[in-house]
Amino acid sequence: MPANLSLTIAMIIWGSSYIALKHAIQFYPPEWVMFLRMSITLICCACLWRWVRQFNYQSGDWKLLLLMSAAEPCLFFWFEGQALLYTSAAQAGVLVSCLPIFVAVLAWFFLKERCTSAIAVGFLFCIGGSILLSVVSNTSEHAPNPLLGNALEMGAMFFAAVYTLCVKKLSTRYSPLSLIALQGISGSLFFAPQAFAIPFPAEQDLMSLFSIVYLGAFVTIGAYGLYNYAIAKVSVLKVAAFSNLIPVFALLLAVLLLGETISLLQGLAIACIFIGVYISQQHKKTAPAAEKPIGQS
Repeated sequence: MPANLSLTIAMIIWGSSYIALKHAIQFYPPEWVMFLRMSITLICCACLWRWVRQFNYQSGDWKLLLLMSAAEPCLFFWFEGQALLYTSAAQAGVLVSCLPIFVAVLAWFFLKERCTSAIAVGFLFCIGGSILLSVVSNTSEHAPNPLLGNALEMGAMFFAAVYTLCVKKLSTRYSPLSLIALQGISGSLFFAPQAFAIPFPAEQDLMSLFSIVYLGAFVTIGAYGLYNYAIAKVSVLKVAAFSNLIPVFALLLAVLLLGETISLLQGLAIACIFIGVYISQQHKKTAPAAEKPIGQS
């Protein structure tokens, strides 16, 4: 499958994940949602063990594997689960647009890939748009504290960027399912103590349970599998740029399925974020060296 097609499908699935997660945490504590999600992922990987075991471990890889697992699913899912308690799925989906900026900055800082003025200006637009989105967003049923929720979502994007860089380095030696299985193990261990410290709801909600199954099986296995597959084939900056598709699907689905609304000022803030992402992508025209795969000089 072409990398571009894999990434597009992955972004569609990820866009829907904000709707499913928002629905799930309306009935179940986020700690239980994440623990069950990771447990379902682990069960799916056990059923696919034939492909999971395809990896070539090299000495020292444990450091990157540990960093990858800590960044995502552990810290990323914790920040995102908490964020959606306070902000809407639509706003959280829009903030994913900042991921390419975080990836570009981290690639410049840790991998010495060039960070141009376009990236810097784009970063300022994205941060400014995110702050504006939080300030102009009133509290509502879907967003009781958007300022806190959007700040937590920005933290999630930072850890998603760390995960992206780690996977780029590991994807040449580990199959997509191998990395997902490790996420399932680390995520289950990370969220288990938090989940069991909170009483599980006595009453159950069928749609919320279905949302958790969807997150664990279709989103984690499907979206992450396609993402990890594609990241081995193209530049890390190109992969991150595809995340700009997530807000489009998240916004549309949040409005259609959750009944969320977007005000004019929120729309202006969202436009500011998209402008920042667009400006940041202009670095490909002026700094082609930044598009080289990681590991090349």
